[in-house]
Amino acid sequence: MNRIFDILPRIAKSDSNVLILGESGTGKEVLAKALHRLSNRADGPLVTVNCGALPDTLLESELFGCKAGAFTDAKADRLGRIAAAEGGTLFLDEIGEISLAMQVKLLRVLETRLYEPLGSNDSVQADIRILAATNCNLEELMHAGHFREDLFYRLNVVKLEVPSLRDRIHDVPLLANHFIEKLNAEKNMSISGLADDTLRILMAYDFPGNIRELQNIIEYAFILCKGGLIQPEHLPATMDDTRQQEPDHVSPSCNEPLCLEEIEKQAIFDALKRNNWKRMKTCRELGISKDTLRRKIERYELLGLRKKEKVA
Repeated sequence: MNRIFDILPRIAKSDSNVLILGESGTGKEVLAKALHRLSNRADGPLVTVNCGALPDTLLESELFGCKAGAFTDAKADRLGRIAAAEGGTLFLDEIGEISLAMQVKLLRVLETRLYEPLGSNDSVQADIRILAATNCNLEELMHAGHFREDLFYRLNVVKLEVPSLRDRIHDVPLLANHFIEKLNAEKNMSISGLADDTLRILMAYDFPGNIRELQNIIEYAFILCKGGLIQPEHLPATMDDTRQQEPDHVSPSCNEPLCLEEIEKQAIFDALKRNNWKRMKTCRELGISKDTLRRKIERYELLGLRKKEKVA
C-alpha cells in the first residue's frame, strides 16, 4: 500500500488508462476516486459504470447513449455515460464481466476515443480518461478465450494491484479506527475504540470480504455498543470461531485500544523476524530508509525483545 500511495500522484497526473486489480472489497473504487481527485481532470465528472450489473443491450445504451427510435422504448435522445464523463474520468467497474461482443465495441473507444450512440451513424469524439477494475484474473480469461488480448493490453497501460486485507493485517487497527470515527460522526455517537480482546479477534480473522467486511463488522458493532470500547460480544456471531484464537503478533495487555506506536512497534518487529533480521530486506518491505529503521529499532528497544524471545 505504501508503494501504491507513493506512485499514485504520478499515475493520476498522466492521462493513461489504469487497470485496478484486487479481490472484492479491497477498495478498488476508492482508489479510482483518488486517481480522479489527484488528476488534471479533477474539476470534471467521475462517472462509474458497473459492467457486471447490466446485460449487453442495456450496457451498450448506458455507455454510448441512444437516438430516439433506436429501440422500442427510446422515445428521445439520451446521453450515455461516456458523454456524461466528458472532460473527466470514466470508471468501468467489473470489466471482466463484459461479453466478447461488447469488448469489441469498447476497444474502439479505448483506441480512438470515438463512439457511436445507438441508432446513429455519426461518430462522436470523447475527451475522457478511462479507469477499469476487476476481481477476475484477466490473463486467465484471456488465455481461455473469454477476454480479448488487444483489449487487455489497451487497459493494462498502468496496473495497480490492491492487496487483500489478510495480506495487510496490520492495517486493521487503522482502518477500524477510521470507520469508528466516520460512524461516530454519522450517528452522533461516542465509541472510543476497540477493546484489546476485540482487536485480537479481528487480527486473527482472515476477512474473506476484505475492507468492506471490516466496515460492516464495525457498523454492526455500533448497533450493539452504546458507548466506550467495542467489546467481543458486540461482534457478529459469524466471528465466533475466531474468538478463542490469539495471533502471536498482538500481545495481550490491559483492556485499552492499541495506540499507533504499539502497532508500529509490532509491525517492525514482525517484519524483522520475517526477514531474519536482515535490515536492508526489512527496509525494502516496509518502504523506509536504513536510518529510519535503525532509529525505530533503538526507540522501541527491539534488540532487547529479540533476546527475550530467544531465551523464551
